[in-house]
Amino acid sequence: MAIEIERKFLVSGEFKHLATASKLIKQGYISSQKGRTVRVRISDHQGFLTIKGPSLKGGLSRYEFEKEISMDEALSLMMLCEPGIIHKRRWLVPIGKHTFEVDEFFDDNAGLILAEVELNDEDEAFERPDFLGEEVTGDRRYYNSCLRVNPYSTWDANLK
Repeated sequence: MAIEIERKFLVSGEFKHLATASKLIKQGYISSQKGRTVRVRISDHQGFLTIKGPSLKGGLSRYEFEKEISMDEALSLMMLCEPGIIHKRRWLVPIGKHTFEVDEFFDDNAGLILAEVELNDEDEAFERPDFLGEEVTGDRRYYNSCLRVNPYSTWDANLK
């Protein structure tokens, strides 16, 4: 079983000058029930099917299965997705021994920028770059599956 361990943060500083690569991502959800999601992602010209289980340890870890699929398959599966497609640019920012994935959201989620760092162990230390803001690990509002139905642009300013 593949367990994904990651921490998620709001971004409050400049990061793009540190990025080594970026890619456009379009993703939809075939199923986004609490505790399990089935996601289709097109990342530049690659397709992926991802299944995620329930969040454990306050959102720090969860089961994840991901498989690369053909673009034809990804485009076909996108037509089966629930309403609300996520569009974002993912920036890869190496810091110390880790690479932060910084997602800059578009459309109804414009203005939201999140950084995630994947860890090998829940207690693993990592270098914290200056661009990281508040930690939002486990806050369901920031899950992509939630952002598609409750986009950032609709949030009350006090909740941002």
